[in-house]
Amino acid sequence: MWPWGHAAVGYLLCSLWIRSRYGRVPTAGLVLPLAVGTQFPDLIDKPLSWTFGVLPSGRAGAHSLLVAVPLLALLWWRFNTPAARRAWAGFAIGYLVHLATDGIYAFLDGEFAELSYLLWPALALPAYEESTGILAHFLAADITPNLFAEVVLFAAATLLWAFDGAPGLRAVGRWCKRRAEGTAAALSSR
Repeated sequence: MWPWGHAAVGYLLCSLWIRSRYGRVPTAGLVLPLAVGTQFPDLIDKPLSWTFGVLPSGRAGAHSLLVAVPLLALLWWRFNTPAARRAWAGFAIGYLVHLATDGIYAFLDGEFAELSYLLWPALALPAYEESTGILAHFLAADITPNLFAEVVLFAAATLLWAFDGAPGLRAVGRWCKRRAEGTAAALSSR
């Protein structure tokens, strides 16, 4: 699945969960870690495989439940305040959604051996056509019904996010403003 597909499924599931469980919309403290979690396995594995050659595939390492479960358990133990646990929940939902959605097409096609990445290195990785880099990966993309479906899903998630009040947007704006002010202050003091 493409990055926007992971983000879309993550936000849709998170929003539906918060609405059904708590009767409200998600907050920035949940949505921002969710966004990171939906991309996390690719942010780790793709560079370690495609750029540095450390991992055998762009879907190894952080794509394995043998890494994800201990990592999430460690984070749960380490971040034990209510706010930190909300952030953990967002990250964990995003991370696990990523792992599941990477295998959704193989699952729907009954190609269960393609899901072996979930237990790497205990199971051998399925054969993938590996990319030579992120840009090459995007440029080699074919417009398929699956890609189109992910774009539609992303549009639906974006509409729901906007309807929910765009949680996280103001927090990111404030962070960017502080960074810009800090940079301007550092430059003016030279």
